[in-house]
Order: sequence, then structure tokens, then C-alpha cells
Amino acid sequence: MNSLFKTTGVSFLAGLAGAAVWSTIDFNEPEQFPDFPQGNQTEVSFASQYRPVNSYPSTDAPISFVEASENSTESVVFIKNFSGTDPRRYSMFDYFFGGGGAPSQQVSTGSGVIISGDGYIVTNNHVIDRAETIEVVHKKRTYKATLVGTDKNTDIAVLKIEETNLPAIKRGSSRDLKIGEWVLAVGNPFNLTSTVTAGIVSAKERQINILGGDFPLESFIQTDAPINPGNSGGALVNINGELVGINTAILSRTGSYTGYGFAVPVDIAMKVSNDLIQYGEVQKAIPGIEAVEITPELAEEMKIETLNGVIVTHVIKNGAAERSGLQRNDVITKLGSQAITGKGSFEEALSYYYPGDDLSVTYLRNGSAKTANLHLQNLEGGNGVIKREFYNSAVLGARLEAVNTIEKDKFGVDYGIKITGLTRGYLRELGLREGFVITQINGDPAKDPNKVGAYLEKFSGRLLLEGVASNGQPFMQTYNVR
Repeated sequence: MNSLFKTTGVSFLAGLAGAAVWSTIDFNEPEQFPDFPQGNQTEVSFASQYRPVNSYPSTDAPISFVEASENSTESVVFIKNFSGTDPRRYSMFDYFFGGGGAPSQQVSTGSGVIISGDGYIVTNNHVIDRAETIEVVHKKRTYKATLVGTDKNTDIAVLKIEETNLPAIKRGSSRDLKIGEWVLAVGNPFNLTSTVTAGIVSAKERQINILGGDFPLESFIQTDAPINPGNSGGALVNINGELVGINTAILSRTGSYTGYGFAVPVDIAMKVSNDLIQYGEVQKAIPGIEAVEITPELAEEMKIETLNGVIVTHVIKNGAAERSGLQRNDVITKLGSQAITGKGSFEEALSYYYPGDDLSVTYLRNGSAKTANLHLQNLEGGNGVIKREFYNSAVLGARLEAVNTIEKDKFGVDYGIKITGLTRGYLRELGLREGFVITQINGDPAKDPNKVGAYLEKFSGRLLLEGVASNGQPFMQTYNVR
């Protein structure tokens, strides 16, 4: 009996000691959030949409974000896009437009970032898409904005307001940005001006396949800083308040923040913005190839021993790559000194160069490492800076531009006039669509956008148009125009 009593007592005391120790341990249990409603479930399943308790060591986290907020909020503006009655097509970008408006006019909103004291502002192309009037609100003052230029390939646009001594944001470096680094999203979500949210960089060089344009450049910064409708075009800044990205998209089916946001890296955004301001068009450096990501399936099929790099799928005739000796199925692993991990890093690395630059390329051919030197070209096949001619017409409801070298190769034409920026107007009424290339008008070659635009605006009678649709299908149609 004494032995039993001693055993029971020891067990009891051990239990009390264990309970005391247990109560001092923090197991960091995650704070669980309810699942999405079944009807709004995302196609991507997130493994972690919570922040565990005390998950960030105090030594790694900044004391506060006050300095970063103070250094950036005054440089972020509120943008209003006043468009016509034409309903916009639904897209992922629509999540970033708040507000409504009278039936006669749609008013959508977003954010922008002041990049110079004399009034230049960078934002997203989709924020000002189809705008008839653009207003910028800064410190409760409203300015009418002029559209300097847009680039659908990166979803970047530049505005100009007539003001001086504006607080231009200090620029950081997206190339130096590290995964796990703290960032702030500054913008105007839900029409609430000067809102700041915090998170970390969760990935870089992300491709999510949402951009338009002929040469979409996706190498997004992925962040878990909450981004909501109205943040689009706003600033992603580091803990010093320096601009590292332009907030662009969210991965959500609900239209509100539920996981991740995506931003255009500032190094890309500023290169594009400077080109638009200086030349009116992005000076894109063309290597003369098309390339794809290496998947495990492709690697096995082609007997490639790495998943890093990109595979050359097409070499443009007489282009820079062909002249340097690159061939189909070559695997590009490095551009200059930058290692290529995938399509995102390949496109980002190229985006920093200009036509006429020389770029060394490291690649694999049948498993052997080789190098080549590319003399990068412009969209016209030359090596200098280009200023492409456009014809903007409210009557036609479109912008007309001559096809470039890449498009000539893509569509198999020697010349043509491409329809872009299609809105309400004459060409849409004829049934023409965005990206359509006109090669012949009443049997005459269509080469000059100004001549083609002026001709179509004034023409009446029997009109024969020939060309190529955006999907590459030949087109020929006769119209009776009054």
C-alpha cells in the first residue's frame, strides 16, 4: 500500500510539474479563417491564408512603419477615370475600380505615384483605359490630367498635371528587393485616400497571364500586403518609403484581398515611364526569338538536365538571334551576368536593355554550353531609337499604327496598319476588332497610318478591306459606306 501511495504521489506531482511547463509553451497555433463561399472559390488553393501568432521575430521586424508611411503617402495620388456609356468588358482588373456614376457616364478610380516634381505620374494602363477625361486628386486639390503614353505590355501609363514642386517619391530598386523583406502598399482602396497596409515580399518574377499587348512582360513582385479595389497604380514601398513596385493585380474571386497582390517592379516601371516621356513609345530591345518556360515534361522529352532557363521555340528570320547563331531548341541560361531561372526572369532581364545594345548570351545546345553575342534590334528591325507614327481618330474610334517587324513575321505580311485602342466609332460599327491588320484598302497597299486614317474618315461608297485578323486568319470584306 505504501509503495502504491508513493507511486501515485510521484505521478501526481509529475503531472502538476508537466502542466506548469505546458502552460509556458507557445505553440503558435494559426488563426484560422473560414473558407471562401463555394460560389466564389478561387482556382488556386492557398496553403496559408493566415498569420500565425508571433510568427515574426521581433529582431527582424521594423519597430514601426511610420517613417516609410511618411516618406511615401504624400507622393501617391487619387485618380478618377471618366468614360462613356460603353460597358467595359469584365476582367481581373475590374477589381481595382471602385465607385459608380450616373448612367450617362462611368466613373472608375485608382491610384498613381508622383515620379517628378513637375507633374509626371505613373499608374496602371487599366486604371485610365478608355478614359475620356482623367482627374488627379492630390492633397484635396483636383487637376485635369493629360495622358502622356501607355504600354499594355507592362500595364504602365504616364500622366501629366500642370503643377510644380510636387513631392516626387524616392526610388528604390526592385532588383535588390529580397523575398521576405517588409513592404507597404500605399493607395486609395475603396475610395479611401492615403491608406497604408503592410506585408512581406513572398515571391518575385511571377507570371500570372493577365497582361495584354503584343509582347506582355510579366515578372511581378508577389506580396501579402493587403491590396484592394482602388490600390491599382499605387506604390509598393520598402521600409524606407522608397518605391519598389507599382501595385497592379490581386489573386481573388471575391474582388477583395484574400491572399496575394502583384506589383510591376519599379525598375521595369521607370524604364517604361522614361521611354514614354522621352520618346512617346517604349524602346523595346528585340532578341529575335520566342521562348518558353522549361517544364519537367519538356526537360524529360528534350533530355535537358536543368529546369532553369528558357527554351528557344522560334528564331525570327534576319533577326539578332539568327545572326548570332542561336537555333530552335537552344536553352538560354544566362543573359549578360544574370542567371535565367524562367520566362519571368528572361523577360525582365531583356527589359532593361535598349535597341543597339550588345548582350552576351549563355546557352546549352545538346547539353554543351555555348556563348553568343546579340546585337539587339528595335521593333522595326533596326538598332536605333524609334518613334512610331500613330493616327488617333475619334471618328474611327481607334488608333492606327504601322505593324512592326515582329508582327510582320507573325502575320506573314510585308506591311499593314493595325487597329489598336478600339472604342465606339466607325471601325467597330463595321465589325472590325482590336488587333486587326489592314493590308489593302480598295486594292491599294495600307502602309501609312496617317494616310489610311484620313482616307477612311472621308470615304463613302464601296469599301473593300483586306487584311489579317488577330488570330492570323486572312480577311476580306466589302462594305457600302455612306
